[in-house]
Amino acid sequence: MTGRLDRAVGAVLGSAAGDALGAPYEFGPAGELTARGREMLSGGGWDPGEATDDTQMAVLVGESLLECGGLELPDVFRRFQRWAAGQPKDIGLQTEDVLSSGEPWDLAAALHFQVNARAAGNGSLMRASTSAVYFAPAGREATMDAARRIAALTHGDRAAWEGTAVLHELVRTALDGDDPLSALPAALDALDPDHRERYARVLDPAWHPDLATEFNGAVWPCLGSAVWALRTTTGFAQAVRAAVDLGGDTDTVAAVTGTLAGAVYGQGAVPEEWTGPLHVPLPGFGDRVLDAGALRALAHRLDEAGSRAAAGPG
Repeated sequence: MTGRLDRAVGAVLGSAAGDALGAPYEFGPAGELTARGREMLSGGGWDPGEATDDTQMAVLVGESLLECGGLELPDVFRRFQRWAAGQPKDIGLQTEDVLSSGEPWDLAAALHFQVNARAAGNGSLMRASTSAVYFAPAGREATMDAARRIAALTHGDRAAWEGTAVLHELVRTALDGDDPLSALPAALDALDPDHRERYARVLDPAWHPDLATEFNGAVWPCLGSAVWALRTTTGFAQAVRAAVDLGGDTDTVAAVTGTLAGAVYGQGAVPEEWTGPLHVPLPGFGDRVLDAGALRALAHRLDEAGSRAAAGPG
C-alpha cells in the first residue's frame, strides 16, 4: 500500500524515467523498444538515462512554485526563456518560437497562435508532473485552473490547456488514492465545451492509439495514449514500456504515462535500473544536473508546500 507522498514522488520520478526511457526512440517505429530488448540506451543525441526538455521544463515549473511560494507566471516564463537561451539539446519548435519572440509573457503564446493558427502540441502536457503534485491538495477546480494558466504560457490553443487540465485532475485523483480513470467523467464535464468531444473520444475505454487521426505529438492523442497505456497494463514499467512501443513522440508519451502511472503505483514501482542512470541537465542554469535523488527531494517539497498552500494561513 503506497501513501500520498510516495505517490507524489512516483509522479515526478516516474515522468522523468519515462522521458529518459523514451528519448532514444523518438520518431522511431512502433515496437522498437521491445525489438531491441534493451533499456536506458544512448541514441538520438541522448546519453543513457538523460532526460529531455520534458523533464527540464517540469523542474523549472516546480522550482518556481517553491521559490515564489505559489504560481508566479512571469517567473515561470523567465525561467523558460533562460533555459531556451541555454541551447538545450531539444526544444519544441512552437515553444522555442514563443520563448524567443521578445513578446511579454502574457502575450507571446497568444500572438504566436494568432499568426500560426496551430498550437496544440503536447509541450505543456509533458511538463505537468511537478505542478500537478503541487496543486493537487487544492482540489479539482484549482488544479485544473492552474494547469490551464501554465499551459497558456507557451501554447495559445485552448486544446493544449484543456488536455493539461485533465492530466492534472487525473494525477490529483491518483494522489488521493483513488482510481484516476474513475475521474474521467467529472474531468470531461469540467472542460471547455468546444473541446470536450475531442477528449471524450480519445479517453474512451474503446479508444486505441491506432485510431488516432493525428500524430501523438498533438496534445489529445498524446494524453489518450498515456491513459490507454495505464488502462491496459497492470504495473508502472508495463505501462511506460507500452507507451514507448507506440513509436512517434516516445519521450513525451512515456513521460505523461510515467506521471500517471507513478501517481498510481508510487515511487517504489519505478525500476532501479531506470532511476540509477537518470539525470536531468538544466541548460542555462550553470552546470546543474539533477539525479533521481534530487527529483525525489523536489517532489517531497512540492507535496509539502502544496499542502500548506491549500490549507491557507493559520
